[in-house]
Amino acid sequence: MRIVQIVTLVSRRGVFGGPTTVALAQLRELRRIGHDVVLLGLRDGADDADEVEGVPVQLFRDYQVVPAAGLLGRLHPRLLAALWRAVARADVVHVHVGRDLVSLSALLICRVRRRPYVTQTHGMVMPRESLVARLFDVALRPLLRGARYRFVLTDSEAEGLGQVVPGAPTTRLANGVLVPVGPARSIDAPPMVTFLARLHPRKRVGTFLDVATELAARGVVARFCVYGPDEGDLPQLRRGIQRLATLTPPVYVSYGGALSHEAAVEALADSDVYVLPSVNEPFPMTVLEALAQATPSIFVDTCGLAPLLPNRRGAVITDGSVEQLTSAVAVLVADPAQWAEASLDARSAVTEQFSVGAVADTLLAAYDDALSARLTARSSLATAFSFGSWRRPGDG
Repeated sequence: MRIVQIVTLVSRRGVFGGPTTVALAQLRELRRIGHDVVLLGLRDGADDADEVEGVPVQLFRDYQVVPAAGLLGRLHPRLLAALWRAVARADVVHVHVGRDLVSLSALLICRVRRRPYVTQTHGMVMPRESLVARLFDVALRPLLRGARYRFVLTDSEAEGLGQVVPGAPTTRLANGVLVPVGPARSIDAPPMVTFLARLHPRKRVGTFLDVATELAARGVVARFCVYGPDEGDLPQLRRGIQRLATLTPPVYVSYGGALSHEAAVEALADSDVYVLPSVNEPFPMTVLEALAQATPSIFVDTCGLAPLLPNRRGAVITDGSVEQLTSAVAVLVADPAQWAEASLDARSAVTEQFSVGAVADTLLAAYDDALSARLTARSSLATAFSFGSWRRPGDG
């Protein structure tokens, strides 16, 4: 099967991490089992590679065609031409949809080319009151209705998308990750506690610094590292790092900058505990990837993963307060035997529910259905317009 997927941005700095990570994981697995795949989108650097993480790509430098509109206003004319050609050759198209010009263009081309398509919104098309969002929704609404499947992650996303596109049913699809096979790990001394996310206020890197401070006050000896591209909170992080270094005893926090996806996975694998204090996180791929690397992870109960990972040793759910986050880290690093049990449970949690193989099976069933529906429609149309169907009664 010839499968085209479209994502807004492939960033070596992890700026558009979640949807891109999901698309690459899906296509890598689909290619492994024998399908012809390609990913199209924008790129935010000079790297013009024709393959990313084992996935064939066609990526074009992002241009800000709508001033002061951020990611939603970026496009490249050569991407439009590439989409026009790729969609024409595709058996099915899978668009990772946000409110942006790339998504809108891809969906319009699918409709004009009359190719079957499915969508996956990753929590990016939820009810918004801004004028820009409402204008985008006017254009997106009929295009989303035209999708054979509208994939969502959670019940809350299904409800939100239902408000944007009333009457359009949705289908649940988990984010899948590759679960590596490897020997059991042991905790380092001192342990590495990691924050890896965009430095945006919603991600709460300041809370991570407060956790580091409180752990030191409790006498917990650990190393702390922050990774992620700046989206407003880097100055706060730098001030916090300087302040912590002046404490007695000092608390040392390092900043490793923005990472590519491959480097981010390596950083998670090298960590002993992953902490994601962000609130209302739809479905964080970093948590799944940390768990897949057998790294116990701590996150907040408003995260979309929380109801799917109850009562796990390796996936610790908190209320997001400094007190609970600190206590969760302290419990994990206090006892190597307890940490080892949590590490094994982390990988088991992903293997049981979020393996990329299971996700690929679900996708292929949807793709087959979309393709079959198109072929059936074409056959019916051909029959309706055949000479025999238009003969007058009594014609020989």
